[in-house]
Amino acid sequence: MSTAPVSRHAFAFVLATVFLDMVGFGLIMPVLPALIEEVGHVGLAQASVIGGWMFVAFSATQFLFAPLMGNLSDRFGRRPLILLAVFGLGLDYLLSALAPTLFWLFVGRALAGLCGSSWVIANAYIADVTEPDGRAKAYGFMGAAFGLGFVIGPAIGGLLGELGPRVPFYTAAAISLANFVYGYLVLPETLPVHKRRRFDIIRANPFGAFAVFRRYPGVIPMCGVLFLFYFGTSVYPAIWPFWGIAKFGWSEAMVGLTLAVFGVIMAGFQGGLTGPAVARLGERRVAMLGLACAAIAALGYGLAGSLTVVVILMVIHGPEGFVQPMLIAAMSRAVPDDAQGELQGGISALTNIAMLAGTLFYAQVFGWFMADGAAFRSPDVGYFIAAGVLVLTLLLYRLTVPKVA
Repeated sequence: MSTAPVSRHAFAFVLATVFLDMVGFGLIMPVLPALIEEVGHVGLAQASVIGGWMFVAFSATQFLFAPLMGNLSDRFGRRPLILLAVFGLGLDYLLSALAPTLFWLFVGRALAGLCGSSWVIANAYIADVTEPDGRAKAYGFMGAAFGLGFVIGPAIGGLLGELGPRVPFYTAAAISLANFVYGYLVLPETLPVHKRRRFDIIRANPFGAFAVFRRYPGVIPMCGVLFLFYFGTSVYPAIWPFWGIAKFGWSEAMVGLTLAVFGVIMAGFQGGLTGPAVARLGERRVAMLGLACAAIAALGYGLAGSLTVVVILMVIHGPEGFVQPMLIAAMSRAVPDDAQGELQGGISALTNIAMLAGTLFYAQVFGWFMADGAAFRSPDVGYFIAAGVLVLTLLLYRLTVPKVA
């Protein structure tokens, strides 16, 4: 366990990193459809398909490199690896802002995936500086920082998008590079030398990362739940902006506003209610509540007929934010201190495979059912499928996880 001052500084930087990274990510979401249409000279349906493949580029590189970053942080410490990831993310946004063709947008998304390992190391930081019993609450604060980033990022991105689809990318680059400077000046190291372990490339390869789940009893049942959860919820990054434009005629500013409203709601649930909910109901019941609300919300979005209904559903959707902290906290308790980075790398590999498959799937579904000449034309089919996946996730959690959660 690190000393208290180090713990405070590290925890503060982790929250700031997650917050600023999500501000940068949120900035670009409202304008990505317009940028793809502009650069690729395509319509909305085809842009959604291209956007899905861009997310594949992002997730594939994150899958390949996140376990490596996690294992390197177990060997060399957290500080150098997280600073490298944050700096690379700033360069990615700058490259995307300057991209003249779809090829360079794909390169930018791949670089973002490579550098998106900052959250893996951030999770390991949390394990370094908190007691096992306090990790669910700590991961809830991280979720709140994530949500608050979505409050500010999409709102600003939607407004800046009115100036052109590239402007938010320049802004995101500036934010990420400023975060790098902040971390370089104040970030302490939290993994003592005596707790570091020898680097093993076999344990760091993306498929070898899954071995951590076999190595430590108690985590395997949660892997299936985690995979299905991320597959189901990947419908939102896959189609939300495209869906809002197609179904309601939202502008970039309105897309950003809806994401910001949801960020406020998610941050309120994760940051303000995770601890009390766990204290009152226990981790298992809180996770089940979150999964039930996630399924109801997905179905509701598909049936929604107005912006008012969408906002009401966002409130119902809020407890979904409990699920990820509960699962990661339970898994982190099952491994020793010197393998937290490896565990987070394995979790990243698993979730990235799920999101890669899910985002590509839902983007293709949207493009298929919105294409000119489609026998049944609707922007909502992806949400109906996601609701079914999340019901299955809830059932799997109920049947397989109770003894370890």
